[in-house]
Amino acid sequence: MTLIDAAPKPFCAASRWNEGKVHLGYLYAADPSLKTARALLPGGIAFKLLTEELIGLPLDPVTTAEDDIYLVHRDSIIASNVMQRHFDAVSALVREHPGATDYLVDTSESAVRPLSRSELDQLTDTRDVVAGFRVVERSVWTNWVADRYVDALYAESRIELSLSTRVTGVKPATTSVDGQWHVVADPGLAASFDFVVNALWEGRPAIDATVGLRDHPGWSHRYRLALFVQTDRRLTVPSAVLALGPFGDVKNYTGRNFYLSWYPAGLIAEGHSLVPPDLPSLDESAARAITNSVFGELSRLIPSVNEIIAEAQDTVLQGGWVFAGGHGSLRDPFATVHRRYDFGIRRRGSYISVDTGKYSTAAWLAKRLADQILDG
Repeated sequence: MTLIDAAPKPFCAASRWNEGKVHLGYLYAADPSLKTARALLPGGIAFKLLTEELIGLPLDPVTTAEDDIYLVHRDSIIASNVMQRHFDAVSALVREHPGATDYLVDTSESAVRPLSRSELDQLTDTRDVVAGFRVVERSVWTNWVADRYVDALYAESRIELSLSTRVTGVKPATTSVDGQWHVVADPGLAASFDFVVNALWEGRPAIDATVGLRDHPGWSHRYRLALFVQTDRRLTVPSAVLALGPFGDVKNYTGRNFYLSWYPAGLIAEGHSLVPPDLPSLDESAARAITNSVFGELSRLIPSVNEIIAEAQDTVLQGGWVFAGGHGSLRDPFATVHRRYDFGIRRRGSYISVDTGKYSTAAWLAKRLADQILDG
């Protein structure tokens, strides 16, 4: 097996620099059909067991310690009472799932708990936040998980790594799409392959197009930056999501390792072509402005973020592409970007394209794909 990566090291892009939310469907209240929740739920439930099997270590030390708090912004595209109905419906799906105890925490008795006004006042002192809910959803520290995956890859003798190799296309080695394939890359690859799996994140549709496999139009590429902060001491800042729209979130992975995102500041590129747009160059001044904006907006809405700022030992501004089978603005409740259920595995002979959908569904889809290949 050969793993081809354009980067000099695996797991150095979006799979490392993201929030690590292991989705159960709560975030997608703008999809009242619950199709997105139903599509994400199996991968979220299976994430822990599959990831621990692949990296050989438990995830508990790098899993957020408390359930997420969803804070409803006054400019939310979904009203708080509608959001609560969605949360209740998702919790019912989670409780009924046969693997409910396999999630990062036991979800077999999951229920949404609205925050009282006094509880809300302890979290925020602004009336920009109109309601809050605690839901049984967690996240993992993606930096740590990425390092463990890299360790596992280098330790696996049956995987050959072809790094710093950019794939530009794929073509059949014979007249049949069920036979071997040539991978067109720079630098070139001499071997042909019995199966080719296109598991790219950004730019996947462009490679699919070279073999005549086309996505339905309507995808988008967005590049988002966020702050990854390590503090001098352990803090009890809660993991919170400002919903629903282009706002931000805070993740407390270990008490000392945090993720801070403010969408309007972190979104630096967006496009709707087969390939992602070029990234703007960020000088030190521009990076500092983004960092200050993220810190400033989040601390205004969630004052305990000031503790993170005061105790910050190391702050890294990093990010990656977000690929979505949908488009439109997060400010628009009817935009298709709020409906994220159209992902999965597609094939043309022994060429396979995998839209992993979300970070939390990737391992589950990989297991499904491996089973398909082994079953012939």
